[in-house]
Amino acid sequence: MSDSDLQFTPLDTFHRKHGAKMSAFAGYYMPVSYPLGVLKEHEHTRAAASLFDVSHMGQAILSGDNVVAAMESLVPGDIEGLASHGTRYTLLTNDQGGIRDDLMVSRLGDALYVVLNAGCKVENFAYMRERIGDQVEIEDLTDRALLALQGPKASEVLTRFVPAVRHMNFMNIAELNINNIQCLITRSGYTGEDGYEISLPAEDVEDFAQLLIDEDEVELAGLGARDSLRLEAGLCLHGSDIDLTTTPIEAALTWVVNKNRRQAGAFPGAQIIIDQIANRSTKKRVGIKPEGRAPARAGTEITDMDGNPIGAITSGGFGPTIGGPVAMGYVDIEFFKPETPVQLMVRGKAMPARVIKLPFVPHRYFTS
Repeated sequence: MSDSDLQFTPLDTFHRKHGAKMSAFAGYYMPVSYPLGVLKEHEHTRAAASLFDVSHMGQAILSGDNVVAAMESLVPGDIEGLASHGTRYTLLTNDQGGIRDDLMVSRLGDALYVVLNAGCKVENFAYMRERIGDQVEIEDLTDRALLALQGPKASEVLTRFVPAVRHMNFMNIAELNINNIQCLITRSGYTGEDGYEISLPAEDVEDFAQLLIDEDEVELAGLGARDSLRLEAGLCLHGSDIDLTTTPIEAALTWVVNKNRRQAGAFPGAQIIIDQIANRSTKKRVGIKPEGRAPARAGTEITDMDGNPIGAITSGGFGPTIGGPVAMGYVDIEFFKPETPVQLMVRGKAMPARVIKLPFVPHRYFTS
C-alpha cells in the first residue's frame, strides 16, 4: 500500500501536535511512539496509565431478531450465554478451522457491539454481510473513534469524570455520558493491565483525549509500547501469532471454544477444531524465553537440542518488565511443556532458550 492510500484516524493532527513518530500500520498512519519513547511509555503503562489511539479498529452494531444465533454461526464463543452489558473475546473461524480474526463481542440489550482488527476489518465486515446479512443489520460505526486507557491508575483517572466506571468488572460494557459525550466504555484492553476501551463520536475525540492526558497520571503511548505490553501479557497479534492457517487449539485458545458450542458444532471449521480438542493438535503456541540478551524476532527458526527444526517464532522483542528478550511461537506438540529446552537460530547461530508458560507478566484485570 502506497502512502497516498493510507487513512488517518480522527486523532492524526493531535498525534503530530504532541510529537508522535508516525508510521504505516494496517492501512493507517499511526503513532509508534511519542517523545517519551517506547521503553518509558511501556513502563508508565505498567506503573500508572497511558492513552492509546485504537481508532483504526473496526466497530459495528449488529441488530435483528436473530442476531445472537446469527453471530454464533460465525464464532465458537457462547453469545447466547452472554449477559446484557457483558463482553466476550471470541474468534471468526473459517471452514478449515483457521482464524479469520479475533474480536470482542458485547451485548447491548437486543443488539451486539463488535470490535474487529484493523488489518482485516473491511474483508471481515464484507464476510459477515455475506454470511448473515440476510438475518441481521450490520451498522459500520465509521463515525466513531476508539481510545484505550490502560494501566493500574486508569480507573482512578476515569472515575473522576464518570464515577460509575469504578464498579465495572473486567469484560463489562456500559453506555455512559462523560462531559456531555455519549460513550460506550468497556473494561478491557490488550496490555494485560486494568483499563478501559472508550468508543465515542469522532468529532469529540480530540477534546476527550486532551481531557485525559491533562491528568497527572496519564501519558500518551503508541503502537511500540502496545506491542511490547501485549507480548509480555502473552496476547496474540492477528496476522502474526494467529491467522487463517492456525486453529484456536494450536493457538492455545481452546478456552474460547465454549463447551456447549462444541456439542452443537454449528460454526465454521467446527469438526476440525473439535477433533483437535479430542485428539490434540500437532503444534502449539508457547512462550519462549531466550537465555541470552539477543531478541528472537518473528520468523526465527526454533530447533530441538539436536538442531532439528520444530517450529518458528511469531512475535519477539525486548520485554521491559522482564528486563530481557521474550517471544512467542509455535512448536511441535512434543515440545510444548514449560521449561523444555530449545534453540533459536539467530543470525545463523544456535542460541539457547526454553519454553515458558504464558503470560510472562501476570494479568491485572479488575474483578470485584
